[in-house]
Amino acid sequence: MIKILAAIILLAGLALSVPHPAQARQDDPKLGELFDLLHDTEHPRAIADLTILIWKIWSRSGSDTTDYLFNAGIKAMSHGDLPKALKRFSAITEIDPKFAEGWNKRATVLYMMGDYPGSVADVQKTVSLEPRHFGAWSGLGMIYLKMEYYELALKAFRKALTTNPHLPGARQQIIELKSIIAGNKT
Repeated sequence: MIKILAAIILLAGLALSVPHPAQARQDDPKLGELFDLLHDTEHPRAIADLTILIWKIWSRSGSDTTDYLFNAGIKAMSHGDLPKALKRFSAITEIDPKFAEGWNKRATVLYMMGDYPGSVADVQKTVSLEPRHFGAWSGLGMIYLKMEYYELALKAFRKALTTNPHLPGARQQIIELKSIIAGNKT
C-alpha cells in the first residue's frame, strides 16, 4: 500500500512538471521515469495516469506550427475527414520528420483508409524514433492481423507488451494469434 501511495504522489509531482509544449516530445527525459513507473506498478489508477502522461508528452512536438497541424489532424479524424487528416499529418512528417507522433497518427489514418503498406511504413518510422511506442507496436499488430501476417502480428503485440505490460488487448491478441498460428501449422 505504501508503494502505491508513493507512486501516486510521484505521479502527481510528474503531472505538475510535464513540460510545456515548447519542451516536450518523444525524447523528453521524463519518459524514462514514466516507463520505469509503468513497469513497476500494478495499481490501475497509477497505470491509467502514467499512460495518459506518456501520451501527453508524445503528443507535443515543441513547435507551435506542428502542434497546430497535429490538433487540426486530430479534429479532422474525429469528424471522419480522413483526407484532411492525412494532409495535416503528412505536413507534420515533412516539416518535423523527427516527431514520432506525427508519423504514428498518419499511420493510423492510412490504416483507416485501407493503405496497409503505407501504414506499416509509417509505424516503422514511428518506432525508429520512439522504440517504446506501445501504441505504434499495437497498431502494427493490428495492421499485420488485417493483412493476415499472423507471425508478424504476434511479434508486434509482444513488443507492445514489453514496452507497456498493461495492455489487455495486446495480451488477448497474442492468445488468439498463437491459436491461429498453431492451427495453420497442422
